[in-house]
This record gives sequence, C-alpha cells and structure tokens, in this order.
Amino acid sequence: MDKSKFQGHAAVILANTVFGLSVPVTNDLVNNHFTPNGYMFFRCLGATLIFWLLAAFLPKEKVERKDLYIIIVGGMVGFAISQTFAAWALAFTQPVYFSLLATLTPIAVMLLAAMFINEKITGLKAVGVFIGIAGAMLMVFMGWKAGTGKNDLLGISLALLSLLTWAIYLVITGKVSAKYSAVTQMKWVFLASTIIVIPFGWMMSGIFGDGPVNYSELMAQPLYAEPSMLWGIVEMAFVILFATVLGFFFIPYAMARIPATTVSVYTNLQPVVASIVAFAIGQDVLTWDKPVAGVLVLLSAYIVTVAATKHQQ
Repeated sequence: MDKSKFQGHAAVILANTVFGLSVPVTNDLVNNHFTPNGYMFFRCLGATLIFWLLAAFLPKEKVERKDLYIIIVGGMVGFAISQTFAAWALAFTQPVYFSLLATLTPIAVMLLAAMFINEKITGLKAVGVFIGIAGAMLMVFMGWKAGTGKNDLLGISLALLSLLTWAIYLVITGKVSAKYSAVTQMKWVFLASTIIVIPFGWMMSGIFGDGPVNYSELMAQPLYAEPSMLWGIVEMAFVILFATVLGFFFIPYAMARIPATTVSVYTNLQPVVASIVAFAIGQDVLTWDKPVAGVLVLLSAYIVTVAATKHQQ
C-alpha cells in the first residue's frame, strides 16, 4: 500500500472513530440539553466559524463554479440534511438502532455508485462489504439491551434517510474531493448548511414536534434553563470540534486517496467504537463478539481495497 492510500485509510478510521463516539453524545444532547433543531444550528455555526478561520491562514484556492455547486449541494445533502435526520432519529429511537442501520451505508454507496457513476460491483467487493456488515451486526446483536425509544418506527425511518443522504454525498462528491483541499470544501459546505439549517429545522419542527412551528425555538433551548450548563457545553464542544470539524475534514481528505465504497465500509467501525467506549466506562462488559467484530470490519475494508485496486488495474 502506497503512502497516499495509507493516509486515506488512516483519515477515514479517525473520522469514523469520532463519529462512533458522537452517537451516544448526540443522543444525550438532543434528549437532555438541546432540541434537534437547536443542536444542528449550533453545530453548523460552530463548524462554519472554525473552517473559515482556518481558511484565512491557508493559501486560497480558486474553485470552479460547477465544482462549487457540487460541493455546496453535496454538502447540504451530506451534512445539513443527513445530520438533521440523524439528530431527529436519535431523539426518537435508541443509539443501538442507529448504529445498526449505519452499517448499511456501504451497500447504499455501492448501489448508488453502480447506478450513477457506473462503478462495477465485483464479487470480491461484495464479499468484503458483507463481511463488514456481518461484523458490525454481530457486535450490535450480541450487545442488544432491552428498552425502546419514544417512537422507534419514526426514528428508524429517519435513520434510514440519514444514511441514504450520506451515501449520496459520498458518491456525488467523490471526484471533486480530489481537486481541492478539505478546508476549502468544508468552509463552503458549512456556510451553505448554516444558511439553510434554520428554515429546514423549522420545517422539521412543524412535522415532528409536539406543536406548531416555533420560530423562537433557538432562544428556548433546554440548556438555558439548566442550573449547570457545563456538561451540555462540553458535549456540544466535542461534537463541533471532533465529530464535525475533525471528522468532516478527514472524509474528503480520505476520498481524494481511496474509493468512495472503501470510505463507506469504515462506517462499520462506528458501532464497534461505541462498544469499546461502553466497556471502558463500565456501561458494558467485554465479550468474545466485540474483538471478532472489529477484526471482521477491518478485514472487510482490506478486501474492498484489494477489489478496487484489481478493478483499476
């Protein structure tokens, strides 16, 4: 494996590690400290400020107009829309359902890539994807706990929409990701996301909320009424700095070096990471399925990479 591909794999592993950590954190935020709409607004705004600040200290890149449209549209689909669905999903269902459904992302990417960019589905690539899914499903099912969310059917439906829109982002921005730096792409992605997330959030509030659309929702977050806001602020800072800025910096960085299908396979690391964290803080116990699941997920990424390399040759 050459240096560029190694960097791509390392980047996507780090991204999905923080994404996995962010699932239980987001679940706590949208159930105890913020509404899903408020959570998305502050997440978008924080990431926008950081990426534009970073861009101010880096060499400027001129983005072709057609590429800018792809970056903005792809980013709005892959972040503003996908992550809004994710926030609402975690408000209605349990993280275990969300983690399980996230393992379907490689299949969605593989099918979309075959439909829209004529990426061939080889037998070896399909085997690799399904091995990764088997590993993640093994871990999730073995660690399944009793309990239901507020509305599991609605939450699962929103989670499916979240992973589908994320898969669309990976497919349509694959070629553009290789042309520009991650900071250049993300500053436009999050600026556009911040602009649209407020009306989009109001629309979602009207559909899924308990009452009519609340135009003053951002000023009435549960966090403001808490005696101690420190923990909610710390969790939101983690989501902005790590699960958003760091994670979404590494994704286009990785996509410039390895195929979109390979990037999507690493989504299966997210439930594995959640399991390891739960064991470390005493919320779960280490059982035989967890290391086995981790090995299967990494093996699947290797198989898909080998398949992609053979296809290119």
